[in-house]
Amino acid sequence: MPRLTDDDIYYWKEGTHTHSYERLGAHPNQAGTWFTVWAPNADRVEVTGDFNDWRSGADVLSRREGGLWEGYIRGAKPGQKYKYHLKTSEEWVDRTDPYAFQMEAPAENTYQGLSAIIRDLDTYEWDDDVWMRQRHGPAGRNGPLSIYEVHLGSWRHEQHGESLSYREVAEPLADHVEELGFTHVEFLPLAEHPYYGSWGYQILGYYAPTFRYGNPQDLMYLIDYLHQRGIGVIMDWVPGHFATDPQGLTYFDGSHLFEYEDPLMRQHPDWGTRVFDFGKNGVRNFLLSNALFWFDKYHVDGLRVDAVASMLYRDYSREGDWSPNVHGGRENLEAISLLQETNEHVYREYPEAIMLAEESTTWSGVTTPTEHGGLGFLYKWNMGWMNDTLDYLSHEPVHRKYHHGDLTWTLSWAFSENYTLPLSHDEVVHGKRSLWGKMPGDNWQKAANLRLLYGHMFGHPGKKLLFMGGEFGQHHEWNHDQELAWRLTDHELHGGLMKWVRDLNELYTSHPALWNDDPDGFEW
Repeated sequence: MPRLTDDDIYYWKEGTHTHSYERLGAHPNQAGTWFTVWAPNADRVEVTGDFNDWRSGADVLSRREGGLWEGYIRGAKPGQKYKYHLKTSEEWVDRTDPYAFQMEAPAENTYQGLSAIIRDLDTYEWDDDVWMRQRHGPAGRNGPLSIYEVHLGSWRHEQHGESLSYREVAEPLADHVEELGFTHVEFLPLAEHPYYGSWGYQILGYYAPTFRYGNPQDLMYLIDYLHQRGIGVIMDWVPGHFATDPQGLTYFDGSHLFEYEDPLMRQHPDWGTRVFDFGKNGVRNFLLSNALFWFDKYHVDGLRVDAVASMLYRDYSREGDWSPNVHGGRENLEAISLLQETNEHVYREYPEAIMLAEESTTWSGVTTPTEHGGLGFLYKWNMGWMNDTLDYLSHEPVHRKYHHGDLTWTLSWAFSENYTLPLSHDEVVHGKRSLWGKMPGDNWQKAANLRLLYGHMFGHPGKKLLFMGGEFGQHHEWNHDQELAWRLTDHELHGGLMKWVRDLNELYTSHPALWNDDPDGFEW
């Protein structure tokens, strides 16, 4: 008896199967495991794995409508590795399950490895009921929001230089965030990414937490623990582009299935990644479901959507070498509708969710509700505020009188969207220097200028975001291979700066005038 119902196939073909992860991928029961994959252009699909000694021909899936293949394999059980073995019009290929809930590490210096692992996600027993009930209250969306942005692998290392695991980092991270008074942690992407140096932004396994810090239940424990300590969790989500590793989504079934067929749209010029074809119903099912998946299975409180501008514009970074939309314009109509539908579905199921957009252009209506023609995000990163403020403070104090417009200008449009003020990881890499390094003067003056920067941020309209290391004034740029320079917190200037951040968070969270986004609360 097939597992896919007629309704499943109908919604899949319509591009509205918003919980497709409940059907696609590997789903174990007592006697075996169901496997389902989208591969419309494959001539034959097999599953090879630990359960059949990786033998081709041992377990063949049946073709269903909508380009889906499914089958049941007796004896396949959680913990076993597998891949799909597909016959295309050109060759046989091995592919990692796009809906894999867990993946193994890549093999050293090769493209091998990264097999999917059968995993039952419903075995974890959550203990965050109090948090989950409270976040449904009126303050869930309109209250104070002060975010501590974290790259998990470089926040803190254990004594032998290894990154802390999901479970190991839970208590010290919660202690630090609680002490400083941040309301939420935002993790740089934790979905599976083969290239560590991408910081998680070149994803291969959208449904699998990265192997580097543990298994899915370990990540659940981290989020559960933070919730029990009263700390919200936001995840970076990357729906615009994906990693090109050959065992992943690229040319999945012998065709450009997940990416654009149009060569002018297929490759992202900045990152060398592949761009999702947002107009394909199977891709929309995959991405819509993935957004809800992190809320459903991992209890996240919000998603920060990466590189939204690169999704909105068909000519983004393409310098004239691009394809217009059906109306001859530069807007990516399919991406726009996908973002709108994603926000609509998230807020329909999770009204208290926090959806943030990293959108770096002047696109209008990013935080306008979709019923009024907007994208429907709750907040947008205020990149203009960040650039103007950092530029102003980079000048010696004696010269700042010539640049006061940089500060006052930001207030003229502070309420045009619902903004978050980001001092993020992007501003402390690639030769931009750390926040400490951007400030003029000697060390005393740098510390004083950072105190001024943070005081200005907490007093300015908009929610707050600070990348790790900024709270104590790390000297050097962030390096994903090294832990933060925690030794600096023993110094008076740096320890004092951290206390200042703590005091600002306490002031901010306790005074509604500082976090209420009503423009009537501000006047010159």
